[in-house]
Amino acid sequence: MNIELKEITIRELTNGYEDNNENGVVGFGGKLDIRPPYQREFIYKDKQREAVIDTATKNFPLNVMYWAVREDGNFEVIDGQQRTISISQFVEGDFAYKNRFFHNLQKDEQEQILNYKLMVYLCSGTDSEKLDWFETINIAGEKLTAQELRNAVYSGSWVSDAKRYFSKNNCVAYGLGGDYLNGSAIRQDYLETTIGWICGDASNDGIKNYMAKQQHEPNANELWLYFQNVINWVKVVFPKYRKEMKGISWGFLYNEFHKQSFDSKKLEKQVSDLMQDEDVTNKKGIYEYVLTGKERYLNIRAFTDNQKREAYERQKGICPVCTEHYEIGGMEGDHITPWHLGGKTSAENCQMLCKEDNRRKSGK
Repeated sequence: MNIELKEITIRELTNGYEDNNENGVVGFGGKLDIRPPYQREFIYKDKQREAVIDTATKNFPLNVMYWAVREDGNFEVIDGQQRTISISQFVEGDFAYKNRFFHNLQKDEQEQILNYKLMVYLCSGTDSEKLDWFETINIAGEKLTAQELRNAVYSGSWVSDAKRYFSKNNCVAYGLGGDYLNGSAIRQDYLETTIGWICGDASNDGIKNYMAKQQHEPNANELWLYFQNVINWVKVVFPKYRKEMKGISWGFLYNEFHKQSFDSKKLEKQVSDLMQDEDVTNKKGIYEYVLTGKERYLNIRAFTDNQKREAYERQKGICPVCTEHYEIGGMEGDHITPWHLGGKTSAENCQMLCKEDNRRKSGK
């Protein structure tokens, strides 16, 4: 890749600035694509945006920016999108700095900002070289998420359409299922989660393989329809919402159970009872449990060291299953009456089994 250093004034940078939402953001007299397909959404918070303007007004140097040179002689931002948009939004009058909009500044103050010089590296190379560079350079102190990097590698019609549904502030995915998902749409968490669900593999390789297959598809209709099906299924099966439902791997549960019939009222009674059970320490796991029947999701409260010591002394160190004697370190606490049959994690329901018998009983 060939790299050339160039000085650009804010006046030149912001000339012809336009933010056309889905149709892109341009500047530098229309020659600079500020948000090419692989770029992230605008994520700077007010303090970060104001810090950029503060730096320019004080004539302090901003970090170097990187532009890629296109075959037609125009440019696209590799690194510096957040700073570029912050500067342009201020000059356009979209926000105030220290309670003053750009048009409120004195003429000499405006000129000082417009004449401020930015250092830009112009990079010429192949698409893969540009994406490689984009992945390795520091992005204004904000590290790219794994999904932002995947969006760069597999940029195209499919990613652009998927981001329309899953990657904007107050996007339609947020409106439909924001209560059920962790993370932030704008940092690509919703998109990453849903891709992991639909392909049944939330690993980096699983998500990359799905995106590679979809890259040149004209739209992301399949993914959006799938997401709607998952969230609507959850709302039908568990119509009463609780905060514990946020962040559960609903897509994987949908993949496994959506063809089965469930009695929502019966499930709600189970969920309510389990929410009140003090032995259930992982309330979020209740939803997986009532569907799968696997107690490991509940993280049933363990016996205390005192309860185990008392049981050990009562038994005189003898395992009631194999009748062998063990030191206390070789034994584990067990429910005499199993938890799922109503047994509590209490001293009177505690017995000590040798590790082998306890794990055999527990199916571990």
